[in-house]
Amino acid sequence: MKLTELEFTELVQQHKGTIYTVCFMFAEDAAEADDLFQDVLVNLWRGLKDFRAESAEATWVWRVALNTCISQQRKKRKRNFVSLSMESNFFEDNDEEARQVRLLHERIHRLQPFDRAIVLLWLENLSYEDIAAIVGITVKNVSVRLVRIREQLKRMSNPE
Repeated sequence: MKLTELEFTELVQQHKGTIYTVCFMFAEDAAEADDLFQDVLVNLWRGLKDFRAESAEATWVWRVALNTCISQQRKKRKRNFVSLSMESNFFEDNDEEARQVRLLHERIHRLQPFDRAIVLLWLENLSYEDIAAIVGITVKNVSVRLVRIREQLKRMSNPE
């Protein structure tokens, strides 16, 4: 698929919510989410020439975003580094709902990257068929993994 810059910008505009959601779920802070977002855009641009439209455009965007974030996380785990905090708090614990969202994010963040991707897609209300197409497993496997992931999340204690 060959797109002009304008068409690529429209593609990004149409799917920026999806891309940022994936980046947010794999990032530890806003700066990392922004970096992941840019990495995804680069990979989308590079991958356009190989996109054969055998799947929906949205499925392809999900797949590129997830693969980019998972790959970056693997690279990050291999490196030893010191993280500098900018004191940016993604969620303020102003109310109980914000606190619950932060706790859920922390628990999901502790899952393995592949499981985190499945949960993210499920939270976005995608069908099991769409999830299977995006992550490359069977629909039955999606169902089984979600049951196991839910049990794992229930067993997790709060990291406070």
